[in-house]
Amino acid sequence: MKELPIIKLTIDPNDTETGVEVVALVDSPAIQMNWQAFNGQAPRQTFAVQDEEKRIVSGPLMVADLPIYRRDEDGREYYVVFDADTIRAIVYKYFKNGRNTGANLMHETSVEGVYQFESWITSESKPVPQGFDPLPEGSWFGSFKVDNDEVWATIKDGTFKGFSVEGMFKDGPTKTEDETIIEEIIKQITE
Repeated sequence: MKELPIIKLTIDPNDTETGVEVVALVDSPAIQMNWQAFNGQAPRQTFAVQDEEKRIVSGPLMVADLPIYRRDEDGREYYVVFDADTIRAIVYKYFKNGRNTGANLMHETSVEGVYQFESWITSESKPVPQGFDPLPEGSWFGSFKVDNDEVWATIKDGTFKGFSVEGMFKDGPTKTEDETIIEEIIKQITE
């Protein structure tokens, strides 16, 4: 990982401008966690077809405290992170606003017949299902039903490999990677 600034992203649970608007099916998820390949070559973390007959896919949507690489239009490089509390606020607002009823492809094309029906924030009592790598507590995991024949075919052929959230977020404090590591060490020592 490059030594770059880390920006904590947040939302305001009470405004109409921040939060996740939609979840996209993508070919290269920013969280670098894919769904299971049908050719038997499973990546480090998978988005799995839970039931091919029922057309259900499941996997991580957001991972707590995972640095996600970004480069803005001016070429500045940085990482963004969402902590567990922010992810929880995002999920609550997402469902409160009924955003789970649709999806899009590659953050571009809205599709009919794809919707989220199951969601949880990982914890000791609600862990990631068997077959998936463990995720930090406070990560967002979910399942989608895919009734759309064309979209289901692209999932089966490996065109799309995972989920990506799309929304507007507020920049929180910026830290260096070293500051973030030191804070995590202090947190571990004091707990």
